Amino acid sequence: MNCKQSMQLLSQLKIGQLATISAIEAEEFLFHRLSALGFRVGKPLSIIRRANFNGPLQVRLGTTDVILRDAEASHIRINVPSN
Repeated sequence: MNCKQSMQLLSQLKIGQLATISAIEAEEFLFHRLSALGFRVGKPLSIIRRANFNGPLQVRLGTTDVILRDAEASHIRINVPSN
């Protein structure tokens, strides 16, 4: 079975869709903050909930849920498996 992947931003991920972090492209302060919250390259994640009007996202990293601003999520590149 050949599984293709597409790269996109975390802010573009749909609710319930699974993805893997491929890069964090942010200034040093934000990079360290995201790393401290558990956002690391290779880590699987999914969007649980999205607030209206580009509000915050509830992101699940393993068994941990993190609330993240849409602007911060736009600095995280992800790979989304496509069937």
